[in-house]
Amino acid sequence: MNFNGSTILGTEQLGKLYEFILLGGPAIWAISALSVVALALILWKIWRLAILGAWTGGTRAKRAVALWSDGDEEAALDLLENRRTCRAVLTRAAMTARHDMTLDEDAAREETGRVARNLIAGARSGLRPLELIATIAPLLGLLGTVMGMIAAFQALQEAGSSADPATLAGGIWEALLTTAAGMAVAIPAAAALTWFESIVDRLRLQMEDAATRIFLRPTVNGGEPRFRAAAE
Repeated sequence: MNFNGSTILGTEQLGKLYEFILLGGPAIWAISALSVVALALILWKIWRLAILGAWTGGTRAKRAVALWSDGDEEAALDLLENRRTCRAVLTRAAMTARHDMTLDEDAAREETGRVARNLIAGARSGLRPLELIATIAPLLGLLGTVMGMIAAFQALQEAGSSADPATLAGGIWEALLTTAAGMAVAIPAAAALTWFESIVDRLRLQMEDAATRIFLRPTVNGGEPRFRAAAE
């Protein structure tokens, strides 16, 4: 294997990247920093959603809800013991609140809603910074372009009648680099943001469905229903 050739090619690519950053000026440095932050946020968010069970399908939670609907409350609670996914945590919280003899239906619903709001807030963490990056990256690019255009036209004015069109064209394309860089950062960030939001919305709907099914079945205590079925 020719490691020397690969090393030279990598060095040349790094040199071109460094030259590109220098041509863009301060705006390119800011956009480059945003790109690193955006990539870190996207990778962290994927890892975080994986821990929350975004792609597991919620099979265990569905089985627990089925057991609860059949009246086997203890088995349903045991099935979700020590589970960390959003669906499992919310389902077990709803079952525990419903199973608690000291809570009436309204209090049980309020406790379930509190847990659900905390889970959704956790699932949405990191989305606001990603949204901010998708918003300001193209604006930074546009700012860099405007500053570059101003510098190019100032040079044209100073050159007077002896101005070289090639010099002006070179200044313009260098100024446009920042706009391209800003869009290159904003487009993936916006796409990732939309994807993450759709995942969080799906999790929210699935948790709402599980909680509703739990509260639809009255808890039987001594032959009498503890709660009346309540459909939302």
